[in-house]
Amino acid sequence: MPRGIVIMGAAGRDFHNFNTCYRGNNDYRVIAFTATQIPDIEGRVYPAELAGPGYPDGIPIYPETNLPELLDKGDVEEVVFSYSDVPHEYVMHKASLILSGGADFRLLGPESTMLRSSKRVVSVTAVRTGVGKSQTTRKVREILGDMGYRVVVVRHPMPYGNLMKQACERFASFEDMDRFECTVEEREEFEAHIENGTVVYAGVDYERILRAAEDEADVILWDGGNNDFSFYNPDLNIVLVDPLRPGHERRYHPGETNLRMADVVVINKVETATLQGIESVRESVRRYNPDAVVIDAASPVFVEEPDSIRGKRVLVIEDGPTLTHGEMGYGAGVVAARKFGAASLVDPRPYAVGSIRKAFETYPHLGALLPAMGYGPKQIKELEATINAADAELVLIATPIDLRRVAEINKPYLRVRYELQEIGQPTLAQVLADFERDIMQAGAGFGPHIEGRGQLGREARVH
Repeated sequence: MPRGIVIMGAAGRDFHNFNTCYRGNNDYRVIAFTATQIPDIEGRVYPAELAGPGYPDGIPIYPETNLPELLDKGDVEEVVFSYSDVPHEYVMHKASLILSGGADFRLLGPESTMLRSSKRVVSVTAVRTGVGKSQTTRKVREILGDMGYRVVVVRHPMPYGNLMKQACERFASFEDMDRFECTVEEREEFEAHIENGTVVYAGVDYERILRAAEDEADVILWDGGNNDFSFYNPDLNIVLVDPLRPGHERRYHPGETNLRMADVVVINKVETATLQGIESVRESVRRYNPDAVVIDAASPVFVEEPDSIRGKRVLVIEDGPTLTHGEMGYGAGVVAARKFGAASLVDPRPYAVGSIRKAFETYPHLGALLPAMGYGPKQIKELEATINAADAELVLIATPIDLRRVAEINKPYLRVRYELQEIGQPTLAQVLADFERDIMQAGAGFGPHIEGRGQLGREARVH
């Protein structure tokens, strides 16, 4: 009899784990997905067209709070944990719940879930969300482009809408984002790439996405989400650590996995971190992955008309996931407000409505900052209403997107941008040049290949 499975997820890694390990596998029957972290992603069905033979009605997606009820029915033999950016202790509490219900608990690793490409793959991942993957990915894309390679970015999944329509998405224009009805969170990851002329793929079926991307790229650039590891076997694995959250690189799943697998570790935000924080993460790198190349980097902020900030009461809007499950107390917007002399930060909590108010209740550490949450049209309207009601003289938008594309803001605003800036040597350009030289000496080039250069696909380094 097939083994009954439940996959715990958050609309991303869970679907990929199903597609790579359980779709078409007659030894297993996936009874359900459960969903958490992201608002309103449960209550859907993973479509029969994506689930494949054996699932004519698709697979139901329940809230994670329904897990004990699913276990009580007695037909669940194994639960597969499939989401990211959670403490190790949290994972084991979930494991204890599942074991006490009589089922086995499982984590799927890179060898089981990473797909191999016919092209070279460079991945950018991190030990926590909000470390600076986006600006690092943009920097890597720029360097590879200057080296003469066609680069296509594949972004970690964020399928919060119609899963069939989102199976394989290609973004080359702002109109593509409108056509796929992208949320604020999706636009945050796609917009900067599109502005730079880079094609981005994302969606649900990452085998299909990979094969489509290979048709127009010399190099596939994996743009990671949260602190998950790549869905593709990387030839070069770049991982970011955060000295503003020292110790998190050792305490969060699967961020520690990324740290241990890294070919290159980027210690970001050194311009705002303490020496103690920088040395703490540096010691973690020495302990867990002493062979990794280490790059020190900053993420300086850039503001159009910075003098306009001085003396103003400012409402700061920061990247949503960085503040919420990323647990950061501030981001680039606060840095800019302080740097350029804002009189005060306006507390948005008295003006918050609907799901935005609920977010402040769920994440009480947020304080006088507004997370740019917009997982659907209703929440975008609630975000807009909160911004417009706030008693602020100026809005600082530090989320990566231009909120004007999705919301009408009734007061003056400025955008805060940030880019990666390496400090000293080595630099990413030097690392990528060495990487290219190694491949050329092997006679392979950046074209089709069979085996990866990275540690996965060869023997893994274990520390």
